[in-house]
Amino acid sequence: MSDIDVLLQEYRLFPPPPAFRAGARIHDRRMVDDAAMDPQNFWAREAGELTWSRKWEQVLSWTPPHAQWFVGGELNASVNCVDRHINGPRRNKAALIWEGEPGDRRTFTYWDVYREVNLAANMLKQLGVQKGDRVAIYLPMIPEAVFAMLACARIGAVHTVVFGGFSPESLRDRINDCGCKVLITADGGYRRGQVVPLKRNADKALEDCPTIEKVLVVMRRRSGVGDEMFAEMKDGRDHWWHRLKREVPKVCEPEPMNAEDNLFILYTSGTTGKPKGIVHTTGGYMTGVHATTKYVFDLREEDVYWCTADIGWITGHSYLVYGPLANGATCIVYEGAPDWPEKDRFWQICERYGVTIFYTAPTAVRAFMKWGKQWVEQHDLSQLRLLGSVGEPINPEAWIWYHEQIGKGRCPIVDTWWQTETGAIMIT
Repeated sequence: MSDIDVLLQEYRLFPPPPAFRAGARIHDRRMVDDAAMDPQNFWAREAGELTWSRKWEQVLSWTPPHAQWFVGGELNASVNCVDRHINGPRRNKAALIWEGEPGDRRTFTYWDVYREVNLAANMLKQLGVQKGDRVAIYLPMIPEAVFAMLACARIGAVHTVVFGGFSPESLRDRINDCGCKVLITADGGYRRGQVVPLKRNADKALEDCPTIEKVLVVMRRRSGVGDEMFAEMKDGRDHWWHRLKREVPKVCEPEPMNAEDNLFILYTSGTTGKPKGIVHTTGGYMTGVHATTKYVFDLREEDVYWCTADIGWITGHSYLVYGPLANGATCIVYEGAPDWPEKDRFWQICERYGVTIFYTAPTAVRAFMKWGKQWVEQHDLSQLRLLGSVGEPINPEAWIWYHEQIGKGRCPIVDTWWQTETGAIMIT
């Protein structure tokens, strides 16, 4: 009997608690039926919750296999993730709560993020980046990675994020494939107590990247002596993020983007062949991730939301950056490994910040199972109200362990299916 046959024979049901269901955004089939009856009207309503500088003339132009969403409309992803929150009660709400693997912490309100993104956008402009140019981002999981993505979106540059664990050769191939003009990297990052030499890797990659003109380097590591850094800088090409930041204007007006303008290119991992560059455009992508974040995770204003994915993957793009921030959520960002320095690091973070929504992969859940429930039992996870699964099918044993040990039998689990190619959750 195959694994699929075994999965298909699972008949146990686990309804959400009545109180959860009563207060949920979706508690009956009405929305499903309405969407099935008139899909374009459904997505037009969802798109209407975003901020547009020019409304679309046509919801969908569909000539198989090519689809164009919100034809004629104009918007900016950065505005929808940041600007629209700063003139209301979310202005001083925490947007990003960041924890580095060594234990350093920073919190950014929506106003803070607005200022940082404006400065980062002006840094890119000073380095010659214009609308339509491609920018590679090769960073650890630090706040500047989010700022860099949103800064590119703000000025109409197309970002391609490369996972910080990838080799110089993988970085080189992705840069060359889409002809990046600027690379944003860091002097290093932390993983399981070791330093990942990102700048050294980047320098090796750039030996064969003729399109790169400038490199912007975030200082993640400090020697403790003045401005002495753990990175070799090439004169004329390389610029420190913290120094250039002092030289640029504080405000950068957002570029109006056509709904079908490119927002980013993200490469598949290449495990099944040559990595493929997947392009996502602005209007349809932002509508999809905004709606699915809101509904799938039953997102509320007071939630503390943690998607554990790295931004080098589509999950990090859609459900750590663009979807949650467009909804005005408070997001946890963690730099390191789940088992450093001990195997309860994730549960420490959940307890410390009162995480209410936790979204991770079945692979991680199986690792938690292997390590043992004693690591979980050391921490108060009573604030959790919803759990999520992403990246692969979750086996029944892992689901039950997740439900009982992490959710204590009271948290619904949303199991999500989608791909880099779809950009947003398709089935849950």
